[in-house]
Amino acid sequence: MTTLQRRPSPPSEPTQQHPALDQPVEEAAARPGGLDRVVFGVTAAIAIAFLVWGFVSTSSLASASDSALTWVMEDTGWLFVLTASAIVVFVIWLAASRYGDIPLGRDDEEPEFRTVSWVAMMFSAGMGIGLMFYGVGEPISHFTTAPPGTGDAGSVQTAMATTLFHWTLHPWAIYAVVGLAIAYGTYRKGRVQLISAAFEPLLGKRANGGWGRVIDMLAIFATLFGSAASLGLGALQIGTGLTIVTSIGTVGNAVLIAIIAVLTVAFILSAVSGVARGIQWLSNINMVLALALALFIFIGGPTVFMLNLVPTSLGSYFADLPMMSARTAAEGDDVNAWLESWTIFYWAWWVSWTPFVGMFIARISRGRTIRQFVTGVLLVPSVVSLVWFCIFGGAAIKLQQTGTDIAGAGGGKIESQLFNTLDAYPLATVTTIIVMVLVAIFFVSGADAASIVMGTLSERGSQEPRRRTVVFWGIATGSVAAVMLLVGGSNALNGLQSITIVAALPFVVVMLALCVSLMKDLRSDPLMVRRKYAAEAVEQAVVTGVTAHGDDFVIAVENDPENSADWSSATSSSTADDPR
Repeated sequence: MTTLQRRPSPPSEPTQQHPALDQPVEEAAARPGGLDRVVFGVTAAIAIAFLVWGFVSTSSLASASDSALTWVMEDTGWLFVLTASAIVVFVIWLAASRYGDIPLGRDDEEPEFRTVSWVAMMFSAGMGIGLMFYGVGEPISHFTTAPPGTGDAGSVQTAMATTLFHWTLHPWAIYAVVGLAIAYGTYRKGRVQLISAAFEPLLGKRANGGWGRVIDMLAIFATLFGSAASLGLGALQIGTGLTIVTSIGTVGNAVLIAIIAVLTVAFILSAVSGVARGIQWLSNINMVLALALALFIFIGGPTVFMLNLVPTSLGSYFADLPMMSARTAAEGDDVNAWLESWTIFYWAWWVSWTPFVGMFIARISRGRTIRQFVTGVLLVPSVVSLVWFCIFGGAAIKLQQTGTDIAGAGGGKIESQLFNTLDAYPLATVTTIIVMVLVAIFFVSGADAASIVMGTLSERGSQEPRRRTVVFWGIATGSVAAVMLLVGGSNALNGLQSITIVAALPFVVVMLALCVSLMKDLRSDPLMVRRKYAAEAVEQAVVTGVTAHGDDFVIAVENDPENSADWSSATSSSTADDPR
């Protein structure tokens, strides 16, 4: 019989934390709190300069953004396409691999939030307002005008596959990478809750210096323009709803800016109330309202058609996924223009949302394993998006097939198409009001998370940034949204899309480096180190046992009662200088 015993620790060696042992995060060193004058000062100055430029000379800003967009699309569109698909593969592999067992916290820590509340907060902050804006608009757009190279218009399969491509695995994989890196570093390693802190495995001390500040500033800019784009979309849809309910006629920029001002005040008030009282409360309310609206359309609409659409959409999505993932400007000018309005805009929008959505879902995911985190973040919202688009997109497509022009009514604008669909059902005025309330709350619940995260990035990772910092970024978000709408001129959506794509480009590079840093971190996780030691110990025991006893041996692990109290310290000391 071969018995495994611990090696005695030489009395002269100092006691230290062994990398195989769970590290108490409370003992980890953190940077001092308070406002980072460099990060806040530089980003605030650039944001104010952008606002002054936009309000004083809107036409020159529009010209500059068009030129920048042309360069981004022609020279770096491929980077958006490759990065998005590579991240999907990376996240799925991570969850399925041995790293999936690593907890985002201590070894025995339980999840902080119940699963239902966790999913509600994650979903509402991630893309709720986008689903309201594009729930009807995208499927019906691809149904009536097929993407270039996909055949004639009128294909339900192409419309739904393209929609799911933009709203399921790709966006949530992008969110998951940032969320994982931050949650792991914060709750497993005891680092501050900053994007830059996740780069410590890659940059070392430089992550706390100039390079780290640059990363945090890029994260603030991405967050600012991404959340401003969402506010602009919300303002467009609420403005359209007002024209229907009040019959006030065409809504101009003045009304849209007034809507932005009201929403900005609302989400600032929500943000300063804190996560528990603000975001969680709003998220749960919105989940109930959205579910009620979806059930109303599902029951009152072509129910069987919607149910048939679920397997059809899934099959078409997976069948067309390789082709959709590989579509670039190399296919021609028509494809390039289409990508600018759809796929690359989406990838840029999701990337610009990752700092605050990633930090937010990291903040609410403590205690879950990487596998649980990825499963929840990747699959649950994707399934909800599938159901949502099959209900609302299915209702609109069926109406279009039976003679109601959903795509063309209201001037053919996407923000009008949901209301055009609701108009074909009973209680159209009531449901229109519900949609406006949903859009408003979806934005508030997402934007207050964004303003808190920008405050966190400005204050060296403080989980409760000062109110004046949060208020500043809230006002800046609303103001940037107004400028982006003005830049678009008569087609406000174009202004939102073009500036979002340009602003997101630098953060694409940051995300690629973040994947490398995360992998370097996970390889040295205590759980991975323990498994390595366990495998080596068992292998050595088997060799020793076979050598000494042939087939007649067993491995036994015995506890030494006299020395069990100092087991961890002795183990740490005995292996502190072990080169393995």
